[in-house]
Amino acid sequence: MPAWLPRAMVLALALYACFRLGSWAFDQLIGLLINVLISFFLALAVEPAVSRMSAGGMRRGFATFLVFLVVLIAGAGFVFLLGSMLAGQIVDMVADFPKYLDSVINWVNQTFHTELSRVQVQDSLLHSDWLQKYVQNSATGVLDVSTTVLGGLFRLLTIFLFSFYFAADGPRLRRALCSVLPPARQAEVLRAWEIAVGKTGGYLYSRGLMALISAVAHYIPLMVLGVPYAPALAIWVGLVSQFIPTIGTYLAGALPMLIAFTVDPWYAVWVLGFVVVYQQFENYVLQPKLTAKTVDIHPAVAFGSVIAGTALMGAVGALIAIPAVATLQAFLGAYVKRYDVTDDPRVHGGRPGVRGEPLWTRLRRLVTAPASSGDPEPEGRRPEDPQEPEGRTGPGA
Repeated sequence: MPAWLPRAMVLALALYACFRLGSWAFDQLIGLLINVLISFFLALAVEPAVSRMSAGGMRRGFATFLVFLVVLIAGAGFVFLLGSMLAGQIVDMVADFPKYLDSVINWVNQTFHTELSRVQVQDSLLHSDWLQKYVQNSATGVLDVSTTVLGGLFRLLTIFLFSFYFAADGPRLRRALCSVLPPARQAEVLRAWEIAVGKTGGYLYSRGLMALISAVAHYIPLMVLGVPYAPALAIWVGLVSQFIPTIGTYLAGALPMLIAFTVDPWYAVWVLGFVVVYQQFENYVLQPKLTAKTVDIHPAVAFGSVIAGTALMGAVGALIAIPAVATLQAFLGAYVKRYDVTDDPRVHGGRPGVRGEPLWTRLRRLVTAPASSGDPEPEGRRPEDPQEPEGRTGPGA
């Protein structure tokens, strides 16, 4: 056996053990890492406001506290409005349940010639094995729901705590990061940080403005139609449609359509029509103007980044995918050398050898050319034959 073989085997086993240990630690800490990533992007989003308030003479920690306080108040107000709306709708549905049940029983009796009554249906439901099993499962699931709610609250607290430290100690964090890098790398890190702050903050601020415009626009038809809880529904549509990419519009429009359907089925159709029309206006008019200077990425790239982020990290990846890709695109754009584009029709979608004039101009020229050519050519002479000058009858004349 060679002398180096035992040492190589021990080294291979040690590397494999380190790899397994690292994989286990990563699997155990993936939740914390995702929370830290969310906190970092949230800190980047509030960085412009905190820096502006800090530049005005306010302490950076107190400025960060005020910004997060405003965010918490806005989030709590939205949850309160949405919770009151859902609670009111549930109470109304429970109160009107006997009327719905009577209408269904009357329809069944008239259609199938039965003699059912509400008392019989209620007794059969109360004494059914299905209902008893459902109640037992619901009672055992209360603990799971409570655990999920407490875990979500703890996760939100963790995210806000890390975000507060990232935003309040941003300059200190940048100095600590640059202290271990050479000067050239320090400039690149600071430039990347500045781009990330601009893209993330601009993305969230533009989304917030679009959410406000969407909420106001949807509140008007809901109020005109007399749909209950119009303010809460409008805020729901504005926030969900803007901060949940790709499918947020459909999720946002489903709830007001359902509430409008309880008032009048035709109201749901009107709400659906308005949602579709406003979405087209937002996609082709409003969104390009608001996000052109903040994000500035192609819609196809944005859609692909959302799909990739969802596949990697779920809803969190879908939310941070667009600002992350915009930051990466802007940072790499400084290192990509660009050249002048050649004047070729194929660059503009044309064909080689064809002039870039409009098709209508070419057709009009072809149609009008025979009419403006003057007298017709005499018989026996082809158009390509040259005209002989007068007075010359031969080659030597």
